[in-house]
Amino acid sequence: MPETDSLQLVQRCIAQDEEACGEFLDLYKNQIFTFVLRMAGDPADAEDIAQETFVKAFTHLESYNPEYPLITWLFKIAHNTCLDHLRARKPQALSIDDEDAPIDVADSAAGPDTMTEWKLQAEDTERLLASLPPLYREALLLQYRDELTCREIAEIVQAPEGTVKIRLSRAKAMLREKMERLAVAA
Repeated sequence: MPETDSLQLVQRCIAQDEEACGEFLDLYKNQIFTFVLRMAGDPADAEDIAQETFVKAFTHLESYNPEYPLITWLFKIAHNTCLDHLRARKPQALSIDDEDAPIDVADSAAGPDTMTEWKLQAEDTERLLASLPPLYREALLLQYRDELTCREIAEIVQAPEGTVKIRLSRAKAMLREKMERLAVAA
């Protein structure tokens, strides 16, 4: 959605246009829910966090700065809400399993054996991502799944861009190491 359209949508929401609020939710709910699900690991928690994210967004729409993409602002709210939630609960292993996540299939005419192999590879990737510390997992998800730039990620996580680049580099190194160990064990 072009930023001028986003700004108009925000202005309509501020004016309490119910149709605009519905459009706003429809446009962003899947991206925000998927992000918080992958961070929180539990669908029920993710629903609560996503709902809280949108409540905060609607409450603070006047503070949205149109110089930045609206989705970046929403991810920032979701990020902070997730962190609050994660701090409030006991430290425990986080999962990013999402059985509804699409699997990229290069050839839709592939046989069942190939499809099963791709699904297993996707499951391995999800497990490896889930094993990363939340800061590193979050940076990878935002860059590769949500296709955000380092600058946008830095805005969301409220960290310098250099810190984001370091997190991405370390996350990739951790994944590479885990993949090598997995390959050796196989």
